[in-house]
Amino acid sequence: MTHEAGIPLGIKFKLLSDTPQDSAAQVVSEVVVGDYRDLDTLRAFARGCDVITFDHEHVPTEHLRALEADGIPVRPGPDALVHAQDKGVMRAKLTEIGAPCPRHRIVKDPADVAAFAEETGGFPVVLKTVRGGYDGKGVWVVRSEAEAAEPFRAGVAVLAEEKVDFVRELAANIVRSPHGQAVAYPVVESIQVDGVCDTVIAPAPELDERLAGEAQQLALKVASELGVVGHLAVELFETRDGRILVNELAMRPHNSGHWTQDGAITSQFANHVRAVLDLPLGDPRPRATWTVMSNVLGGDFPDMYQAYLHCMARDPQLKIHMYGKDVKPGRKVGHVNTYGDDLADVRERARHAADYLRGTITE
Repeated sequence: MTHEAGIPLGIKFKLLSDTPQDSAAQVVSEVVVGDYRDLDTLRAFARGCDVITFDHEHVPTEHLRALEADGIPVRPGPDALVHAQDKGVMRAKLTEIGAPCPRHRIVKDPADVAAFAEETGGFPVVLKTVRGGYDGKGVWVVRSEAEAAEPFRAGVAVLAEEKVDFVRELAANIVRSPHGQAVAYPVVESIQVDGVCDTVIAPAPELDERLAGEAQQLALKVASELGVVGHLAVELFETRDGRILVNELAMRPHNSGHWTQDGAITSQFANHVRAVLDLPLGDPRPRATWTVMSNVLGGDFPDMYQAYLHCMARDPQLKIHMYGKDVKPGRKVGHVNTYGDDLADVRERARHAADYLRGTITE
C-alpha cells in the first residue's frame, strides 16, 4: 500500500523481503529476499538507496545505527524507532516528557508482579514482553501471582501495567517530516476483538472536542520529542473519568489509519512517503462525514475472490483492499472501507462486506 502511494510520484521502491510471497514482494519490481536481522544483508541492500523506511519495527536498533554511520538516511531513525521496539524504553521516555500513561514498571519475577499489583490496587494487571509483541501476542492479563509465570519464559524483560478501566480505545495518527512539518488526522475509535483490531471508525463517534484536540496535540508532542519522521500512530485508552492514556506507539503506516486510503484527502501511506522523502505533506482532512474500516480475517472459506461479485454488486461504493496473503483462520488478509453520512449504515456496510469475504455470512 505504501508502494501504491508512491507510484503517482514516480518513486522507485526496493524491498527487503522475508519471502517472495510477502504482500509487497508481489508488487514491487526490485525485491531482495533476505533476513532483516543480518547486518551484512542490510548493508548490501541499502547500497544505492536514497532513504530506508519500514513496514514493521523489528529491525535491530544497532543495525540501523550502523546504516546511519554508513551515511544511509533511516526514517524514522533508530533513536526514535527504539520507542516502538521496546515498551520499557517507551514508557520511560513518555513519563519523562509528561505524556499520560498507565501506572507501570519493569518486573523481575511473579513475586514482583504481585508486589506491583498491591501498589496499584490489586489484580488483574497487564504483563507485556518489552520486545516482540504484536496483535495481542506478548500480552497477558493475569489475575494472580500463579498466573504471572508465563511471560517470564520468553527470556526478555517484562513490563507490568495497571489494567485500565477504559470506555474505548482511540488512535491519534500524525505524520511528521524531517524539517518538522506535521499533520494530524482525525482521532479514530479502534475496536479490538481478541486482541486484534477489528473495526476503525473515523472520526471517533461522540468524542469530546476538547479530548480529541488533546489527543492530537499529544501525538504531535510525542513525535516531536522522540524525533519521529514519517507516520506515527499513538494508540490510546479513553478512561471512564474523561482522560486519555497512551497504550502503544507504532512508527509506520498503521491499521488504525487504513481508513485514510479512501476517507482522507491524503492517505497515511502517501503522507508517509512524502515525509520520508522530505516533501511537503498533504491535507489530512476527511472526505466524508464518516469512514469505517473493517479488517478481513481469514476463516474457513479460502477463495475470497468469489465473494467479490456479491460485495461489489451489493455496495458499489465499497472499497476492497486485499493483501495477497494465504488465507489462514484469524489472519489479517485485507480490509474494506465504507463511507457516507449515516454512521449506522456505513458500519453495517463495512461489517457485511468483511463478514461475507471471510465466509461468516453467505447472503
